[in-house]
Amino acid sequence: MATGNYGTVRPADVSVDDVEILYAYSPSRETLNTVELEFLDPTQVLLPANDPNSTTEVLGGMYTLKLPTAQFGNKGYYSIIIRPKQIRTTIVDCGVLVDMPDVKGLVFDISQVPSTDQNKFENGSLVGYRVEYLETDGSKIPNLYRIITSNNRALPISQPAGNNNATQAWSFNDNTTTTFCTLTPSSAPFVKPNAVPFIGNPLQDVIITNTYFDPVMLEVEMVEYDDETLAYALYSNQTKSLEDGVYTIYNFGNEIYKQYNIFEVKDQFTGKPLYEVREQKSIIDPTKDFDDITNF
Repeated sequence: MATGNYGTVRPADVSVDDVEILYAYSPSRETLNTVELEFLDPTQVLLPANDPNSTTEVLGGMYTLKLPTAQFGNKGYYSIIIRPKQIRTTIVDCGVLVDMPDVKGLVFDISQVPSTDQNKFENGSLVGYRVEYLETDGSKIPNLYRIITSNNRALPISQPAGNNNATQAWSFNDNTTTTFCTLTPSSAPFVKPNAVPFIGNPLQDVIITNTYFDPVMLEVEMVEYDDETLAYALYSNQTKSLEDGVYTIYNFGNEIYKQYNIFEVKDQFTGKPLYEVREQKSIIDPTKDFDDITNF
């Protein structure tokens, strides 16, 4: 009797240290310049939410993204990429375990990893991480990746006899800075035992990435006016000074939002009015406070 498949999709408990945020700016959609991506510090712009049932428990999947005006102050379009953090390092060796010579894996030197990411290389912490491979010219090999299934600190023991695919055999030992990672797929299929999958070469550069969440791209448009500020001109309180012709528009809190000088342009010979002009004031006149005007 079939019982069916069990499982669910759950929000990931992602630390801001596991996230990278990049953005690119374009003043308009018609601009076709080369895209220049810049990094944002996730610890400065990404705020996790706490579960209401426990203030010390992060509510998975919900984060607030702040957009600093220093980077997002210009009008235009911003493309924001939120992706799992990438760790770039080099393969030390493609070896086997001394007690299990059929188990092949990659060896990384933890001391060569940035200090902020070294805790991710502790025993078992890399399980589920993705490994992508770079060519000698620095370009990434398209669509080639492996998944780490285990990692443990290990020491080199000796040169395994008759093994042309590994330089050394490794034995688990916590008193070292190198970690041995097993990957999938790494073994030959049953129907083709000589077709051993590629897992990398010694001294090859790789990108190690967590798989806690899928990358997300957001497009944000920065504008001069939003729906509320446009509504000020239609529905908010307004005054016009008959003495000096200052026309004032207030926001919904009766604070001065915009001021204009209202005046007429007349014919210089006949004095006939030709135009009525509304010119925006560059310097706000604070004496036109709405409450002061209406409270006699």
